[in-house]
Amino acid sequence: MKLYLGLVHHPIKNKLGELVTTSVTNLDIHDISRSCRTFGVKKYFIITPFVAQTELVNEILGHWEQDKANAFNPDRQDALAIAQVAKSIDDAIAEIEKIEGKRPLIAVTGANFDSFDGDVKELTKKMEVLNMPCFLLFGTGWGLHQLALDKAEFKLSPIISKNSDGYNHLSVRSAVAIYLDRLFGE
Repeated sequence: MKLYLGLVHHPIKNKLGELVTTSVTNLDIHDISRSCRTFGVKKYFIITPFVAQTELVNEILGHWEQDKANAFNPDRQDALAIAQVAKSIDDAIAEIEKIEGKRPLIAVTGANFDSFDGDVKELTKKMEVLNMPCFLLFGTGWGLHQLALDKAEFKLSPIISKNSDGYNHLSVRSAVAIYLDRLFGE
């Protein structure tokens, strides 16, 4: 299964449902890269249109390519090597098309959708039937804005605990790790 992952910082909703751009966080860069590398994700896109945030991400990624940092923690560089900044979801899709020679199936995650297309088993089955790579998008802030959802061809069912009392607000780092384990774990 060929899976690409996108952490979307734009277009995102704020708590009022308005279109916003969220800030990139250092922990998301490192931790999600490590999960992606562990589970065999082909490339991890950090999606932000802001030049200052793009420069920050590239500075962080570049730091771990330097000889001293790489020598100190080569595992970190190995994980971060699959991370890349994209200015938009469409730019990331175009990059995947260049790599794969075909457009990926766009799947989205979120706990607050009106409807869902299925769980990871149904997503995997759809990818196999269509013989397509998948670009799995995760939102920041209060979730993916409708502009992002309009690109989706598959909405994943949310992560729900059997012990939950209705509370469902995982960190994006945790959600990524859980979904990747469900897709690729034993």
